[in-house]
Amino acid sequence: MAKIEAKQVVVNEIKDKLEKAQGVVLVSARGLTVAQDTEMRRALREAGVDYKVYKNTMVNFAIKDTPFEKLASHLEGPTAVAVSYDDATSGARVLDKYVSTIEPLVFKGGVFEGAYYGEEDVVKIGKIPSREVLLGRLLGSFKSPMSSFARVIKEVAKKNGGETPAAEPAAE
Repeated sequence: MAKIEAKQVVVNEIKDKLEKAQGVVLVSARGLTVAQDTEMRRALREAGVDYKVYKNTMVNFAIKDTPFEKLASHLEGPTAVAVSYDDATSGARVLDKYVSTIEPLVFKGGVFEGAYYGEEDVVKIGKIPSREVLLGRLLGSFKSPMSSFARVIKEVAKKNGGETPAAEPAAE
């Protein structure tokens, strides 16, 4: 296989991943120990995130004329690409745990559901809980006022001897 054909295979691989992607995060891939990298890759794999280090030129060719094109400005130095398919922010969320504990690892930028975000914004997105956690919190906030109301009604019923107050006839 010629050198150009081999490179085209890599570019096509990246394009295929990006077509299915809900979110893409770029991080610097410098200064990690093997143990740190292995642990991080395992956590990303468990979250359903593809994580791979590609040559910047290959990524640059793959993102040309796509919603991910704004990431081209971050393609300097060793760059790893984390691609999320189901939950757009899952890659940023998993990587945030490691970015905050492993000093040389930093976010470069990201695209989530077609919108570009810089380094600072990706850090903020990484701190957002998962969709399931947010839905649980929302349902909990709905349940709390209803259960409080039910307790109040129960106490009113107890004070009235277990009977609910009868409606007064309307005055004519």
